This record gives sequence, C-alpha cells and structure tokens, in this order.
Amino acid sequence: MFFPGKKEKANRDLVEQIILEKYNQYYRLAYSYVHNEADACDIVQNGAYKAIRSSHTLRQPEYVQTWVYRIMLNECFGYAGMPQYRSFEQMLEENGTETGTLDSYENIDLHRALDTLPAGDRAVIILKYFEDKKLEEIADILDENVNTIKSRLYRSLKKLRGILAEPDQEQGLKDTKLISSKR
Repeated sequence: MFFPGKKEKANRDLVEQIILEKYNQYYRLAYSYVHNEADACDIVQNGAYKAIRSSHTLRQPEYVQTWVYRIMLNECFGYAGMPQYRSFEQMLEENGTETGTLDSYENIDLHRALDTLPAGDRAVIILKYFEDKKLEEIADILDENVNTIKSRLYRSLKKLRGILAEPDQEQGLKDTKLISSKR
C-alpha cells in the first residue's frame, strides 16, 4: 500500500490545480485532434487520470504545466492511432446535423489538411497557432530542440500551403511557368 509523503501530496495537489485551471485548453487540444466532443472529453479525462495517478513521479514541480501538457498530447496521439469505425451518418448525428446538410462554419479543408500531417508536425502547428505557444514552450512540451521545432514548423506550413492551394491557382502558376520557359 502506498502512503504519500508531503512531496507526493504537494505534487498531486499541484497537478490537480493545473488540470482544473487548464481544462478548457486541454479540451481544445484534444478536440483539434479528434473533432468530436465526447472523444475529446474522454481524452482529457484519461489524461487527467494518468497525470494525477503518476504525480508522484514529477521530479521538477516548476515544469508541471509542460509535464501535464505532454501527457495530454500522448493521449491525443494514442487516440489518433486507434482505428475508428463510424458511418458518415453517425458522424453527422454526433455533430448535430441532419444527413445531407453540413451546417458547420468550421474550416473543414484546414482540418483535413492538418490530418494529413504526421502527428509530431501536426502537434507543432496546433501548439503554435491554435494554442498560441511560443517555440521554446513547444520544444519543452515535445522534448525537442528549438531549431528542430522551427524546421518542423516551416516544413509543415509549406505542406499545408501545398495542400490548401486552390487547384485553379496551381494551374495558373504552372501555365505561367510554361509560358515564361518557352520565351
């Protein structure tokens, strides 16, 4: 049987406090991966449970926010790797729309483009632009070098631009290059 000491209790209280303060932020992070309210809630709940349960392993309490954020990201990555078997009708029902009508103002193309990126690259984009994290914070959360984060961000943005570029623009650019190369 495990009886927590003062340090373990302080860590647990600190982790609980951070989870309560940042719950909405963790929910937005999870939702950006799964695009489903119920699944996002499940991810945050599982992440919170794991963080509280393993709070005794926290070595440096000053990095508790990064530590919990990393746990939440791992939950998102784990969930994203699980196979999902839902029909189109089930997805529409979960989103509160009727079959045949998509009444959502979300940028569906952006979500689909983000889903094509590898998990690590998608995490950099989400943390930078959806969670307003600084590059140094992202490096801490993902446990990588800041220069690696910069290159992943640049590469990911370039991929997203290519995916999101309108076909008419791409064709126009190709035609322009062909015309200029023939001169």
